[in-house]
Amino acid sequence: MTRELFGTDGVRGTANTYPMTAEMALKIGAAVGRFFRKDQSVAHRVVIGKDTRLSGYMFENALTAGLTSTGMNVLLLGPIPTPAVGLLTTSMRADLGVMISASHNPAVDNGIKFFGPDGFKLSDEAEMEIEALVKEGVEPAQSRNIGRAKRIDDGRFRYIERVKSTFPFGVRLDGIKVVVDCANGAAYKAAPEVLWELGAEVIPIGVSPNGFNINQNCGSTKPNIAAEAVVANGADIGICLDGDADRVILIDETGAVADGDQIMGLFASRWAAEGRLKGNALVATVMSNLGLERYLQGHGIGLERTGVGDRYVVEKMRDGGFNLGGEQSGHIVMTDYATTGDGLMAGLQFLAEMVRSGKRASELANAFEPVPQLLKNVRFQQGQAPLDDTSVQAEIARVEAELEGRGRLLIRKSGTEPLVRVMAECEDEALLEQSVDAIVSAVEGAL
Repeated sequence: MTRELFGTDGVRGTANTYPMTAEMALKIGAAVGRFFRKDQSVAHRVVIGKDTRLSGYMFENALTAGLTSTGMNVLLLGPIPTPAVGLLTTSMRADLGVMISASHNPAVDNGIKFFGPDGFKLSDEAEMEIEALVKEGVEPAQSRNIGRAKRIDDGRFRYIERVKSTFPFGVRLDGIKVVVDCANGAAYKAAPEVLWELGAEVIPIGVSPNGFNINQNCGSTKPNIAAEAVVANGADIGICLDGDADRVILIDETGAVADGDQIMGLFASRWAAEGRLKGNALVATVMSNLGLERYLQGHGIGLERTGVGDRYVVEKMRDGGFNLGGEQSGHIVMTDYATTGDGLMAGLQFLAEMVRSGKRASELANAFEPVPQLLKNVRFQQGQAPLDDTSVQAEIARVEAELEGRGRLLIRKSGTEPLVRVMAECEDEALLEQSVDAIVSAVEGAL
């Protein structure tokens, strides 16, 4: 069966356009409710969180209708980070967790992510079964077995206490000035509260969501305003989250940006030195920089690569018994603490290392010299398949041969947007740009 609804991170698209319509959300809710409520004689519960998009209200109601129609009891958490849903699914003994978010995408988009009773995202196999149920349709529960729905007021506070518990006992952030950019998203209350309660002087930005401004010129994908705020306020560090707070980008005291590769490099080397890096390896995707791989090798640490998507990183971590992984984009997965990427937890771990070492952010956030890397995106329309074009395939083969021994090339379709992503790495920057532009031109010519 071919996957049509689910991408690399749940179902995603433009709100009120297939598949992200209220009608489809109701069907998806009913299908996933039937999938998880296999024993009709036992009460089942599901927790639902969302970010701050206006369409979140619509999808929250539609999913609730679908889930309760199959007998699931729904607990509504309101705006809350994605990692909080993973944590609360287990701590509240729910059978299912649902997050309504399109992560770093603009406000017009939305998405639906699912977590199993263990707090981890669903497997491809489970998603395919749910997709089949959506197509087939499901029988609703008998009228006396319809589920209930209620709002939970303390979900954010439960998450805040859990996040604080991951910070080293007895360590404080007194005297440290932190700019935190919450992207007008799901962590707009939780992140500043956690940092302040741990003693930091907090300068919050991106904390005024209006339903339309999530990720708008702010957050992990647009860290410029936060970088300016760090320098202007003489802050020690900037922490930039995305719309659902499962990824983080850091800014040092000079305003320089550190991506997920630099954060993972620091954590991996530190954890290895402390003897707590399980499997003595880091799990990262094919997008992570070659410089990270070389840095880890120099420290005797392995690198396990996966396909793009934090859920594939987590699957590899669970299969291999690793406890640290992530993506260049800022998903940092620490399974000792959480079941998925958590930007706020990662930021706290970096701050803990600043306190422990007495070093400035700029000294810690440059673990290695990255190999020059260039990424360009080409947007395509539904129904188009430019990577299947023979001329595109021929050009990819030509460029790969030219880069052999000098760099690497990665071309893939995005799992969350209708984009072809063209990425290359090469020490020769002229050859790097030439290689990427050649592939981009070929793909555009096939549209």
